[in-house]
Amino acid sequence: MLLSEQKGIGTSRIAALRLAGIEDAVSLLMYLPQSYRDLSRITPISDLSVGMPAVIRARILRPPTCTYIRGMSIVRAAIQDESGKLSVTYFNQPWMQKQLHEGDVVTLSSRLLIKNKQKQFVNPTLEKENGIRPVYKAIKGFPTKLLRELISRLILEEGFLIVEPLPESILSEYSLMPINDAIREAHIPQSEITLKEARRRLSFENLLMYQCAILGVKKRRGNGFLIDSGSDTSKSFWSRMPYKPTNAQIRVTNEIYADLSSQTAMARLVQGDVGCGKTAIAFAAIYAAFKSGYQSALMAPTEILARQHYESAKKLLEPFGISCGLFIGGMKAKERRDALESIKSGEWQLVIGTHALISKGVEYHNLGLAITDEQHRFGVNQRQTLADKGKNPHVLVLSATPIPRSLALILYGDLDVSIVDELPPGRTAVRTRIVSKEKRDLLFGFVRDEVRKGRQAYIVCPLVEEDDEAEDVKSAKAVLDELVNGQLSGLRLGLTYGSQRSGEKAEVIGSFASGELDVLVATTVIEVGVNVPNATIMVIENAERYGLSQLHQLRGRVGRGSEQSWCFLEGEKNERLDMMTKTNDGFEIAQKDLELRGPGDLFGTAQHGAMELFGDAAGADIRLIQETQALAKRLRSELDTSDEARALFAAANDFVDKKGLKASLS
Repeated sequence: MLLSEQKGIGTSRIAALRLAGIEDAVSLLMYLPQSYRDLSRITPISDLSVGMPAVIRARILRPPTCTYIRGMSIVRAAIQDESGKLSVTYFNQPWMQKQLHEGDVVTLSSRLLIKNKQKQFVNPTLEKENGIRPVYKAIKGFPTKLLRELISRLILEEGFLIVEPLPESILSEYSLMPINDAIREAHIPQSEITLKEARRRLSFENLLMYQCAILGVKKRRGNGFLIDSGSDTSKSFWSRMPYKPTNAQIRVTNEIYADLSSQTAMARLVQGDVGCGKTAIAFAAIYAAFKSGYQSALMAPTEILARQHYESAKKLLEPFGISCGLFIGGMKAKERRDALESIKSGEWQLVIGTHALISKGVEYHNLGLAITDEQHRFGVNQRQTLADKGKNPHVLVLSATPIPRSLALILYGDLDVSIVDELPPGRTAVRTRIVSKEKRDLLFGFVRDEVRKGRQAYIVCPLVEEDDEAEDVKSAKAVLDELVNGQLSGLRLGLTYGSQRSGEKAEVIGSFASGELDVLVATTVIEVGVNVPNATIMVIENAERYGLSQLHQLRGRVGRGSEQSWCFLEGEKNERLDMMTKTNDGFEIAQKDLELRGPGDLFGTAQHGAMELFGDAAGADIRLIQETQALAKRLRSELDTSDEARALFAAANDFVDKKGLKASLS
């Protein structure tokens, strides 16, 4: 079936589909729902939880009203079921006034908000169907309703079939649904049971293909540079640090040194919570490489973090005689030429930078150690590109995003894993509290008092600009305006966000770091790489909109000095936010996030396509991850004797290419 021949599909809509990776009927069928609404599962109004999606069925109490404010329409209605009442508000949807009639019983789906102590549904969907309804990720320029119709037509009318990629032996061994049955159930679920089986089958295939591809990368590891490193090297390094290392730092350093001294190129992940001292461990590896005459490169995801590492390296490594250089995008022509020459000649024994380190034209002298920081913001392909700048150098990967071991098996299947499970002594645990909107004045009164004592504060917002459809959500610009003219008037406030010009962003964050600003209002751009020990307060607006792991990362921006630090979560209390008040252990939080939201959402806004492979099935049953990993290893061992195994490994490479996962896999 040609998509261009279908009713309602013109050239602009074909272009929209292509931008979403949909080129033909097969890729359309593989555009699976991102979630489902079970319209048969009705929640009483009294049982609704703030921020959680739900379906309710209730009676409209009186005729809806429609008013206009500054050109924006607002339709309001009051509804009631046997357990309680709820306010319903539609912004910029004036037609809803005619679709809601007094006395009608309606089914609505949305997330509960609390505003002015009143329960609200904002822009809820008026459901006119029953059963389990698929929810697709919106495609810009292509109506979601038309997308659903097109997929249903393809399955029900055209009877389009996909070639089964898994052999019968695997389908039988693992009791998997055939691919076409799974595709049909995923798009047009017949029941909760069949949908679960379909998602398990599709997740199984995705995970198996990804793991086969990862094992293919691991199998290609070759001989590495022999870097002389042992207990004397470790003692020599740590004895000259301005602090005593933790036992975990010494243990992980020894694991790295054992790799560097072996015949095989190291490929190791060092994972640990914010503030556990991973950077110092990386510096220990750089020191060992330097002693053996090799150059090192450290790649960070942001210019802010790269500059921070550069300043730390100059302070801690230059006393050893290690020449450090910074290479980032946007350098002036002469500055860039000089930097490239310093890298190529080996004048810089440690090169620190952003993605610029892997750009065309960068040549290294004798790269023996390639390090990537904040691994979840890079893919395997990017770190492999850095490694390819040398002749099979040792690879070290750092991650401050705690991940349950079950998921680390997948995301970092090509790496050996070291965990830094100890924080340096003297760090005071951050105290976390949930603050309702009604207590904002008290909260900012506390912020003002702390600033008077010489402290600083972050205020994080989910949006940069106001959004009419998210009327209850604070934007960074609106919060800045509110505070400058209200609760924090007279203090020195600054604003930073992701799309801000890099120079302006660096200037604002630099002013905050140097103490020229008292309060920094920001989006999650400050989640990584901002280190201001004097900042003791983190306020997170609309905290219910973030995942637990992201909240933990944001909280990690404070608690970096000796003073007591605080994290205030603005929102209504629920299970997720309550968890944040009970523990500062990032691994415990990540495990809870996995249980509550599933692997696909573990990192909030996913930075890497690999997480999208899991689906709900893997979140509910970690055994699926273990099963597919064991099968991938078995198939790899059979590559020389089994046509079936060779075919699956070949299919795995096609799979990661078609899925757009080249950025997360070599």
